[in-house]
Amino acid sequence: MSVRGNSQIVEIVKNDEAKLLTDWLNVLLSGGVRQDLIKESQLRKECQEFLELFKEALEQGDSSNIHASNWSEVRETLAKLSRNRSQKGFTPSETANFIFSLKQPLFERLRQENTQDSSTRFEEIWQVTTLLDQLGLWTTEIYLKSREEVILRQQEELLELSTPVVQLWDGILALPIIGTLDSNRTQTMMESLLQEIVETKAELAIIDITGVPTVDTLTAQHLLKTVTAARLMGAECIISGIRPQIAQTIVYLGVDLSDVVTKASLADAFALALKHLGLKITKREPHRFEIDERL
Repeated sequence: MSVRGNSQIVEIVKNDEAKLLTDWLNVLLSGGVRQDLIKESQLRKECQEFLELFKEALEQGDSSNIHASNWSEVRETLAKLSRNRSQKGFTPSETANFIFSLKQPLFERLRQENTQDSSTRFEEIWQVTTLLDQLGLWTTEIYLKSREEVILRQQEELLELSTPVVQLWDGILALPIIGTLDSNRTQTMMESLLQEIVETKAELAIIDITGVPTVDTLTAQHLLKTVTAARLMGAECIISGIRPQIAQTIVYLGVDLSDVVTKASLADAFALALKHLGLKITKREPHRFEIDERL
C-alpha cells in the first residue's frame, strides 16, 4: 500500500491530529481503561507520541507490512509500551485495545470526508483496518513474550533457591534436594555445588535426597554425574536419604551405586563425614540453666 493509496489517511492524521487525539482519548477513557494503573496525562502522552510516529510512517511509504523499515520506530514504541503494561498489570486485551480503539475516531474522520466515492472510502477503511490490526497483534505478541521472559527468569531463580549448598562444617558441604530432578535442575545443582567446593575447598559433599519423592533411572544418572563432577574437583560425595522404597527401586532398576557411599539419613552421613576428617562427636553433660529469682 503506497502513500498515494493512503493520502486521505495521511491528511486526516496530519491536519486533524489534535481532534483525532481528543477523540481517541475519549474512546479509551469511556472504554474503561485502567485509570488505577495509568494516569490520564501519561495516556495522553503515549497517544500523542504514537500518532506522531504513525503519521511519519504513513508518509514514508509502505504500510501493508508493519515489519518494513519505515515502521521500525512505531514497533519499538509499541514494544516498550507493551512491556510497560505487562509489568503494571494490564491484560493482553487491554494492551491491544490501545491500538484497536484508534479505529473509531479514524473511521469517523474518513466517513466525514466528501471528496471520495464510496468504493475509494471503503478501500481506505479496509487498509487502515488491516494496518491497525497488525499493530494491535504486535502489541499482544510483545506482551506475551515479556510475560514469558518474566516466568523464565522466575523459574531460574526458583531453581537456584531450590538447590542451596550449605556448609555444615569446615570441609563439609550439604546439598539438600527437594522435588524431582530434571536435566536443567541437575545442571544448576551441579554448578552450585562445584562452585562451593572451589570456594570452600571442601573435601566432602553430602547430597541429601530425603525430599526426592521417587528415584528412577534418569534421576540416578543425574546423581552419578554430580558425584563424578565433584570427584573431579577433589571432593568425595555421600548420598543420604536412601529410604527402603528408594533402595528397592534402585536395585530393581539395576542402578550401580556400589562406588558411592550411601546413608539412610543426613545425620548418619554427617557423622561419617566428620569421622572421615578425623573428628569425633562426644556427649557432654547437659548444661543446667538457672533462673535468677531476683529478676
